[in-house]
Amino acid sequence: MKLANPLYYPLPMLIGAIALVISVRVAKLPSWVALPVAGAIALTGAALRKGQEPETLNLENPALERELIAVQQQAKQLAEKAIELRTEAARLITDSLQMDLLASVQLACDRVIELPQKIDALAPRMQGSDSLLSVEDLRRQLVGVQTRLPSSSGIVKAQLNKLAESLQHNIQLAQAGEDYRQAQVASLSTLILDSAGVLQAMQNKLRSANLADAQQSLEVRSLSDELSLFQENVDLLVSQSSP
Repeated sequence: MKLANPLYYPLPMLIGAIALVISVRVAKLPSWVALPVAGAIALTGAALRKGQEPETLNLENPALERELIAVQQQAKQLAEKAIELRTEAARLITDSLQMDLLASVQLACDRVIELPQKIDALAPRMQGSDSLLSVEDLRRQLVGVQTRLPSSSGIVKAQLNKLAESLQHNIQLAQAGEDYRQAQVASLSTLILDSAGVLQAMQNKLRSANLADAQQSLEVRSLSDELSLFQENVDLLVSQSSP
């Protein structure tokens, strides 16, 4: 429950005042007992009202704030699914010869579970009107993506290409002095949605595959590797150079 100043919430203050009057005049309680009780009622009511308020990040750009909150929710939902899959994998992969496969799946899930914390850490850095990162930081991120492209293939390579295009667009915006944070958040949203697709595919494969078959076991491992690589791409987007 979030703490809140009851002075900002008239209804809890009114209820607390009524409770004080009843305590003193009807219940005949001494004031040293009635005042703390009324105060506790007002504080609790204010905390409940504050908890009902929509989440805000205090960004100057309302559209950016809505999009970032949506990404935070996406990350939390994906993390919850990753926790479920991590537990399910431990139940489905029990052969002692497949423990390395279980470790690979659980490591990928652990990376996804960290997502909400990474997005939450990003939010304060988006406050204000200044660009999130400098052009030099964005170029460093782009070099990191381009370095990984030659050794990538399939979905991962396609995702890296999209990420490279997004970073190039962000560099252009930053050079023009424009706010590119919405493009940054949109890229994060795409990565999270793609990660959700891979996570679902891995769950489906785990439930249907004969893990004693080397080829099917390799397919599960490949999906877990893809999921881990997506999280590395997220790390690139949310990274910030040291001051």
